[in-house]
Amino acid sequence: MQVVNFIVNQILREPALFLGIIAALGLIIQRKNFSDIISGTFKTVIGVVILTQGTNILISSITPLSDAFNALYKIPADKALHPMGADDFLSAYGSQIGLAMLLAFLINILVARFTPLKNVFLTGHMLFWFPFVFTAVAVESGLNGAGIIVFATIFSALYFVIAPALIRPFVRKVTGGDTFTLGHPTIGLSLVSGLLGKAFGNKNKSTEDIKFPKQIEFLREITITSSLVMFVVYLVVGLLIGTNQVDSIFGTEKSLFTFSLLQGVLFGAGLTILLQGVRMMLAEIIPAFKGISDKLIPNAVPALDAPIIFPFAPNAVIIGFLMSMVTSIATLFIVGQTGLFPYAIVPLTITCFFEIGTAAVIGNGTGGLRGAIIGSGAAGILMIFFVGLSIPFLQHTVSDWIIVFGGNDLSFWSIISGLIGKIF
Repeated sequence: MQVVNFIVNQILREPALFLGIIAALGLIIQRKNFSDIISGTFKTVIGVVILTQGTNILISSITPLSDAFNALYKIPADKALHPMGADDFLSAYGSQIGLAMLLAFLINILVARFTPLKNVFLTGHMLFWFPFVFTAVAVESGLNGAGIIVFATIFSALYFVIAPALIRPFVRKVTGGDTFTLGHPTIGLSLVSGLLGKAFGNKNKSTEDIKFPKQIEFLREITITSSLVMFVVYLVVGLLIGTNQVDSIFGTEKSLFTFSLLQGVLFGAGLTILLQGVRMMLAEIIPAFKGISDKLIPNAVPALDAPIIFPFAPNAVIIGFLMSMVTSIATLFIVGQTGLFPYAIVPLTITCFFEIGTAAVIGNGTGGLRGAIIGSGAAGILMIFFVGLSIPFLQHTVSDWIIVFGGNDLSFWSIISGLIGKIF
């Protein structure tokens, strides 16, 4: 029992170590040499640690903005969100998350092996974040022990199997082939964009027919654009709440301009660190996972991270990002003024770029430029409602995390699983 307790409490509750073990197993199964196994294992562990630290920086960079929106919309302190926090939640439920992730992935492999749904979900960090969210929903629903693991496993497996299969025909329209599908929380928003593009678009005029001036090519760098967007948002919100309240709400003696600029840069730095961790982890864990799946499932199609589709329509990515920022921020302020949600929602820069940038590529594939614009504009509006409606299902656990990274399938499936969780 001492050995079991050590494994559960000291290893499985540490996501970095657990993912490192999975990577090691994949490399061992492939009969890699000792040096490759050690290298792949340690790089996976380090990548997850970097990803986690980047996440913490992003959350800390946006927390003052959350307080400012509470003040702007006059949300009383007792109604503001006071979650457990993503970091503490990981420490407390890391083993359940890890086990759900492993079991869901194994179910995905079995389904791909024995059914026509031959999609293997290989986006390493999303293999982790979906069980993370479903575990939080299970805790919020009052489940405990094995019930948490079963709940998170079932919903994670459903997502890993169903979502990539739904988006696969739309990916085929974009790429002209069938070598991969998407394994990313953009899928729901991308389906909406693709269907709207098909209904209202015009395939004869593509986003790629547009020639963007060199002066705005910096918009292709998400770390720069996100820093600038957060800087502007902090500045505008600070002016709206009044300069006399800025010091007390933001907790700083710096000028509004300086504080806003530094918070924007901090956001960009956190995103840069997070992306570095994602790249490092993906570079090691995907070959390990793929080695397992290749041996068990011939002819399987990998479900991969969203940026893999960006090169097929890079202009669409920029259009989707800009269009969704406009529609989402407009929606955010309208929702805030009407008091529809009893808590503050902040701009979702990351979702606008990755999820809705991808949705614009899908919209362009079905309806050209018009499809990309309509699809990403609608996705920007939906995103705000998704995150707002999902917060009650994560309110006491990881609502701080979903406010930064939600508005996508992570939010949408939180709502679905949360409603079902209430039954239990």
